[in-house]
Amino acid sequence: MSNDQIARRGLMLVLSSPSGAGKTTLSRRLLESDGNIQLSVSATTRPMRPGEKHGTDYHFLKPEEFDAWQAQGKFLEHATVFGNRYGTPSHLVNDVLSAGRDVLFDIDWQGTQQLKEKKRDDLVSIFILPPSHDELERRLKTRAQDSDETVAGRMAKAADEISHWPEYDYVVVNSDVEKALADIQAILNAERLKRSRQTGISGFVGKLV
Repeated sequence: MSNDQIARRGLMLVLSSPSGAGKTTLSRRLLESDGNIQLSVSATTRPMRPGEKHGTDYHFLKPEEFDAWQAQGKFLEHATVFGNRYGTPSHLVNDVLSAGRDVLFDIDWQGTQQLKEKKRDDLVSIFILPPSHDELERRLKTRAQDSDETVAGRMAKAADEISHWPEYDYVVVNSDVEKALADIQAILNAERLKRSRQTGISGFVGKLV
């Protein structure tokens, strides 16, 4: 029997980064390459867009439903973005973790802090850094045809986000997507093998002695 056949509790993997550091690309690549991790599906009060499905893209809630869930402590983390509210439903995440699967979170440092307060033992956090200040600026200018003033604003926000790197378990510099993805996969594999997460290890060892 190999380690992947021993029952384990899933983990919550957080990827955070300033805009332009490549987090979205790395998240997509990780989900494509690893069948045992799935993206967290948030609840939101924003209207459903064409092509979106309830329960797949988001759990679409009316504002009063969101209020009720929040009052009942049903969110691991929540935030308001551009007037719409978003939250991570705790019972849905717990069901996935109990089944031995992992959940990927694409959230900022504030959301990560909220997760850490509630589920530190299940949390593995990685901060993605750009290779340099100049490269981050180049990516932001290339990605969107924004004015110099807008890019400067994004760079200022990036500096604030980057200042929170010490709050994370791991730091990965994304100078090369393939190398950064390999680093993330190595972290994920090592965290899956932690003794505390392998809930079936005692029974397995008991059959060896």
